[in-house]
Amino acid sequence: MSTASDPWGRVADDGTVYVRTADGERVIGSWQAGSPDEALAFFKRKFDALETEISLLEQRMSSTDLSAGQAKATIARLTQSLAEANAIGDLAALTARLAALGDSVEQRREEHRAAREQARSEAHEIRERIVAEAERLAAEATHWKAGGERMRQLLDEWKAAPRGDRATEAVLWKRLSTARNGFAKRRKAYFAGLEEERAGVRARKEDLVSRAEELSASTDWSATATAYRELMRAWKQAGRADRATEDELWTRFKSAQDAFFAARSDVLDAKDRELRDHVVVKEQLLTEAEKLLPVTDARAARASLRAILERWERAGAVPRDAQERLEGGLRRVEDAMRKAEDSHWRRTNPEALSRARGTVEQIRSAVTQLESQLAKAQAAGDQKALQKAKEALAARRSWLAEAERTLAELSS
Repeated sequence: MSTASDPWGRVADDGTVYVRTADGERVIGSWQAGSPDEALAFFKRKFDALETEISLLEQRMSSTDLSAGQAKATIARLTQSLAEANAIGDLAALTARLAALGDSVEQRREEHRAAREQARSEAHEIRERIVAEAERLAAEATHWKAGGERMRQLLDEWKAAPRGDRATEAVLWKRLSTARNGFAKRRKAYFAGLEEERAGVRARKEDLVSRAEELSASTDWSATATAYRELMRAWKQAGRADRATEDELWTRFKSAQDAFFAARSDVLDAKDRELRDHVVVKEQLLTEAEKLLPVTDARAARASLRAILERWERAGAVPRDAQERLEGGLRRVEDAMRKAEDSHWRRTNPEALSRARGTVEQIRSAVTQLESQLAKAQAAGDQKALQKAKEALAARRSWLAEAERTLAELSS
């Protein structure tokens, strides 16, 4: 059998096939069935198959998301295959390529590890933020509807958040659950307290409504109107019940109040119409009374006025806005009547006339004496006595004029 040779292997005369390596030649098989060139071609194809498999691995590692573990396992298998390969070719070059792929796998593994750590850190930050906000809501929220909606959104955000370390997530999930339960308990306690408060308000307002309904038929207008004002004040101070109860109780309260004030208005309107009729009567009586002035016959005028006053009383009350005008007009007539009666009494009183005459005579006597003193002072040239007599005489003459006027009035 002839021999055949290749840079990476040869076929010996006896058909033994060798591959050349950095460590020397290594027997890879025996070829007896054909020519040496066919043997070389056969073992080259085996090399080509290994090279193709390595090339495919290189492509997968550069263009797909082949995991590091799968790549490492394939590299280990191919490395083992190369070490024992019955193939002719540059096995050292293939081994070097596999070694480079191994380094690439380690680098990729480190990159993946760093990426996983980064992802875990980011996931932890996201979930920590979610938990922190949930805990803040659990401790501080008072807007329960918005707070509850936000709690639901935080739960959705938690579910959508990237996954991180399982143990860390378990701790954060426990905190989130605790926060949600705490929020729910606070909200429940708030509404329970609110319901208790509203129940108290409802009881107070039901009592106010019952009292308002009891008063709605009262005809004690003034006292009941005051009572309704007090009920309204108490209503405003009682707080608010739930909307439906508040509306229902207010409708009953207002209906009772309106019924009372409508009845009072009807009665007062009728009373006002009656009082307006009284105004007409009293205006006529006032006109009749004013015709008695000026008084010429006090006794007859008094008798006429007395009759007018009796009819005035029988006429009844008048509205407040007309009362002062009518009463004031009548008082003016009565005042004029009293003055006329006083004047008449003074004129017809004997004792008053006698006193007035005595006063006039007494003052006249004093005037006569002072005139005598004045004459004496003038004759004596006594200026001091003269001045004193003039001043006293002037005063007495003034008194005399007033006394004579009074006497004239009493004598007329």
